Amino acid sequence: MGRERRKLVPRSSHAEWQPPNRPDPVTILEEQAKTRVSDLVPIRHGRMAASAFAYYRGAAAPMAWDLAHLPTTDIRVQCCGDAHLVNFGMFAAPDRRLVFDINDFDETLPASFDWDVKRLAASVAVAARDNGFRDRDVRAAARRCAWMYRTEIAIFAGMRFRDVWYSRIDVDEISRLFDAVQSRRAVRRRHRDIEQAVRRTSLRALGTLCHEVDGQYQIKPAPPVIVRFPVEHDPAMIEELRAAVASYLETLQADRREMLRRYYVVDFARKVVGVGSVGTEAFILLLMGDRADEPLFLQIKEAQESVLAPFAGLSESRHEGERVVNGQRLMQAAGDVFLGWTSGIRADGVDSRDYYVRQLRDMKGAMNVPAMDPEQLTCYAGLCGWTLARGHARTGRASMIAGYLGTSDRFDQAIEEFSVGYASQNAADHQRLLNAIDDGRVAAVEGV
Repeated sequence: MGRERRKLVPRSSHAEWQPPNRPDPVTILEEQAKTRVSDLVPIRHGRMAASAFAYYRGAAAPMAWDLAHLPTTDIRVQCCGDAHLVNFGMFAAPDRRLVFDINDFDETLPASFDWDVKRLAASVAVAARDNGFRDRDVRAAARRCAWMYRTEIAIFAGMRFRDVWYSRIDVDEISRLFDAVQSRRAVRRRHRDIEQAVRRTSLRALGTLCHEVDGQYQIKPAPPVIVRFPVEHDPAMIEELRAAVASYLETLQADRREMLRRYYVVDFARKVVGVGSVGTEAFILLLMGDRADEPLFLQIKEAQESVLAPFAGLSESRHEGERVVNGQRLMQAAGDVFLGWTSGIRADGVDSRDYYVRQLRDMKGAMNVPAMDPEQLTCYAGLCGWTLARGHARTGRASMIAGYLGTSDRFDQAIEEFSVGYASQNAADHQRLLNAIDDGRVAAVEGV
């Protein structure tokens, strides 16, 4: 079936990058801004303006339009929807070992597998150009990403499905493999990134995000990035939080609910995170156990309709937070035990919104992409391609994808050409945003 699909969509057609009647990407960003917190939108634009790669991180919606109007296989999997390099990283599995996986699912939705591959490979080319690499190094990194995806999906296609489902990428094992082939400098940098991830825990966050006031911990305000809500003086907000937490608990397994019952709510604040998601409501909730050294930070993040929905179809989940959680549970090999969803009132009291809930810091970390040299970025691009293949193999027909991709490098070459072409388009779109900021069409606050 996969080989038959080539007759409709040749593998070489994925090199194309000229969709007809392409809309203005800044207009798409302006439309998104209408559903977001107005005072945070300029921060989003300012962060996107910082570099071509920063713009790319925030431009999932314009690229969704592009992908939907290019040749597509329509071999469907659970797509990440925003598979770029920085949306992969490390975090602690329930057995407390570090794993490497996709870690952002705001846009997840069933869609054609090649949409995720193109989004990821193009991010490799954009990041490589931002790092000042030569064209041949840009191409090599993008090609490695596609090659690793293709070869790994073939391996998963030959495995028993339960073995695919249980497979995961262990950070210690991968690090040992890279240690054997990379320079000492690259090894030191990677181990530093891993050590930083291990230290990113709720207990460590307590010392950086909070201070003591009258014997009780409070989240330190740092406007406009962190805005604390004085819950101690607002009984209505306390009741709203309790209702939202109670609704969230019902989405967890019984053992996780029992674990969370050992904690109580202490403080609440809005915290701006990321690039593309800036402007959606995002909060942090501080809970404490019976001990002074037992904090738990939860992130409550608004979930809006996926950028893929206008082109791939609406989610089966009526609740957007549930959509995000289900997509994450499907694609990740080892998930956050506190992952769930809830509904609540916006901080400005306007209307109810959908949210998903996860731990804010649980040994989470990312590789330092801007610090990578060509060899490191090429290896990292391959690791991300491998990870994406594993996620797709869990949720789609790996054998059909492998049949379509085949054993030659035609698909790899096509994705390489697409990535280079889209990186140029992304640079032009980034400049459009800069022009819109200079003209006063778009408000932006930089450096926040």
